[in-house]
Amino acid sequence: MNLAIFLAIIAGLAVIWFIVSGMMMVNELMKRGEGINFIFINAMLPVYAHRYKKITLEETGKVGPLFYHWLIAINTALVFAFAAIISKVV
Repeated sequence: MNLAIFLAIIAGLAVIWFIVSGMMMVNELMKRGEGINFIFINAMLPVYAHRYKKITLEETGKVGPLFYHWLIAINTALVFAFAAIISKVV
């Protein structure tokens, strides 16, 4: 297996992790009675993530773990996608 393919697979898995953690955050917001716009959910996901962060911080005094999952997943996807592109070019 080529390095670029390996890095792209890791980036793809991180994207799946990002989507799942985003859906879980939206689900938690819905349980708390927050309004969710399902038509523009992809565009509004950063807003919902920060709303989840604010609500969990107020409730427990700590940021909820799903926010960190969401944040780490998207950054991992970006880093590995960029690495896959660079390894393919070089």
